[in-house]
Formats: sequence, C-alpha cells, structure tokens
Amino acid sequence: MATARMRDLATGLASASVWSMDPVETATTLVELTRLEAQVAELKARVAMHADEIEVGDTAGATSTANWLAHATKQTRPAAHRAVRFGYQLDTHPMVREALAAGQVLADQAHVIIDAVTKLPDDLDPDLVTRAETHLVEQAQDHDARALRILGRRLLDVIDPAAADAHEARLLEKEEQEAAKACRLTMVDDGHGKVHGRFTLPTLAGARLKKMLLALAAPKHQAATHGPGVERRPGPERMGRAFAELIDRIPAAVLPQVGGTDATIVVTLSYESLIGQIEQAGILDTGEHISPGAARRLACTARIIPAVLGSQSEVLDLGRSRRFHSKAQRIALAHRDGGCTAQGCDWPPGLCHAHHDPPWSQGGTTNLDHARLLCPRHHAIAHRQIEFHLRT
Repeated sequence: MATARMRDLATGLASASVWSMDPVETATTLVELTRLEAQVAELKARVAMHADEIEVGDTAGATSTANWLAHATKQTRPAAHRAVRFGYQLDTHPMVREALAAGQVLADQAHVIIDAVTKLPDDLDPDLVTRAETHLVEQAQDHDARALRILGRRLLDVIDPAAADAHEARLLEKEEQEAAKACRLTMVDDGHGKVHGRFTLPTLAGARLKKMLLALAAPKHQAATHGPGVERRPGPERMGRAFAELIDRIPAAVLPQVGGTDATIVVTLSYESLIGQIEQAGILDTGEHISPGAARRLACTARIIPAVLGSQSEVLDLGRSRRFHSKAQRIALAHRDGGCTAQGCDWPPGLCHAHHDPPWSQGGTTNLDHARLLCPRHHAIAHRQIEFHLRT
C-alpha cells in the first residue's frame, strides 16, 4: 500500500541527521514538510469520508465511523468527528481539496475558506460562489488562516460589492448573538489567598476590558501605585494587578442592588484588630480570611457597621451604617492637598483615597482637619502601620 511505503520513508527519515544542514537547506526542508503535511491532511480527510461511506465503524461494531476512528487512533471523539466531516466538506469544495492535495493551502486555511464560502447568501449565483472560492484559494498564497478569515468576511466586496455591507452586518450580528450566548465566567478559590478564573466575553466587551487593563497596567501607573520596579515585572502579573485595581475602582452604588443593598463585602473582625491593638485576621461573609491590614484599609473607605456579637459570633445588635467623606469634602481635599500627601508622590487627587488622620478607628473624625489624600499604595502602607514621610 502507498501508506505503508510512506510510513517506511518516514521511519527512515526519523533517524536522518539534521546537524549538517545549512540555513538554506533547513529553510527549504521546513517549507516542504509543511506542504507535505497539507497533502497528508487531504488524503486523511478523503479516506475518512470513504471509511464513513462504507461504514467501517459498523463493521467493527462501533456506533459510528468517527467513534471507531477515535478508539482505534486514541484521539478524542471531537477530533475524529472533525476529520470525517472535513472529508465531506472537501468533497463539496473540489477546488479547495485540489489545492490542499497539492500543498498549495494548509489545512487550517482550507477550513477557513470552506467556512467563508458556506456563509455566503443562499441565493447567490453559483458562478459568484465559484469566484469567491477561487479568490480565497489565491489569497491563501499570501495570507495565513487568521488573515483569510478577515478577508472572508468581506468576500462579497470582490464578487458582489452591492450586497457586501448588508451581508457583513448580518454576519456580525449573528456572531454577536452567538457570543452573548457563549458568555462564561468561572472562579475558584484555592484556599491560599488566590482566586483562579476563566472567562469568555463578546469581542466588544473584551476589547473594552483590555483597554481598561492596559491603562491601569501602564508602567508609570504601576510604579506610582505599587512602587519602583513593579513596572519591570512580567506583563501577565501587571495585567493581574490591573484587574484587581479595576475591581477596587468600581463603586458598589452603581451596581444593581441585591437583597435591598449594594454589592457589599462584609468583613467581621474584632474592635482591637480594627484599631490596630492586635493583629487578627478579618473574616469575609463568604468564609475566606483576609489580613488585618486589608480589613483596616477596607474600613477606611467603606461603610462601618458596628455590631455586638454573642459568644457564638451571632449578631445581637447592629448599629447604623455610616459613609465617610462626602463629595463636597472630597472636592475640598482635592483643592487643599492637590494629590497624594506622601512626600515625593505625584499621584493626582482624582485617583487618591480620602484617609482619616488619625484613622477613624483610632478616634479620628470625618472632617477636613482629620483627613488627607493618599494614593492607593501609600494608603495601603498607612494601614499596614508602616511609617513614611508626609508633605506639610
């Protein structure tokens, strides 16, 4: 069989030495191997379709040829089903099949071309469909699969310009509807102070999120917020810090209420820990623990709800909530302080926190005499009770 000879040839090549190949020979070999891979992909798809037509799976006692292929080759069932389906797709697009068999297009390019042609309007003239397929096969000589997908969206510009804009609008609207249905977000707390997650968003939402994170991950902003050297840390770490900061910046008041209250994090900690007399962890209403410094930082800018707890931590009496620093006070602080009051810090007032000095938990009052602006970094330092110099 031809495939047996191909296997023998490949086995012989497996022991071939490549160390003596010069740059030109190496480059040529890589290109030729890539073309050969495309030719093998076409043959595999054609044989997979033939296997399905003669019901190889049924002969072997499997529920389908694709399931038999998955079991026989130890590939996943979705991959096996895609292989069989690809064979049928190539059979209905002979021009793409011939180009793939000749190594002129790659398998991922072939998938994109077939997908783009399939999405053309059903009432399009068959000659125009043939022109579209020919055009994309030609473009595959100069564009990879990703670029081809973009070209495929404007395929009607080439074959039927009058209908192009309306067709693209319909395609994009359908994509956006499907993207909205595919929205996903999962989060898992690992029990070691970190939450891991995965998400799927529509393109527009993803683009907006990326713009926001890039602004917060900018080196100058990171250095000012977290200290010198942070801006040189790996991009994923800076983007992660930016994501956490973005969450901190979203006011709970602008979100929908749940159970009659704003989206609120409840932290339980002792009064002694709140005023810094002891270092005791705060407990979130979800059961996780946070450091005393983080709890005190939240207490400075959030609502403080005094509560009397019984011996089993049940709430016996709950005081009135109280919000610190009104908008008028923030405006006055911005005018007076001009930004972060830590010595040498140039953080602007609009990005600063209003800090009680002395802290409210230690008797400070909510007035201008006991308030000053601190950037997020120096605000966190203040609540960790680390000394730093303030501007006078």
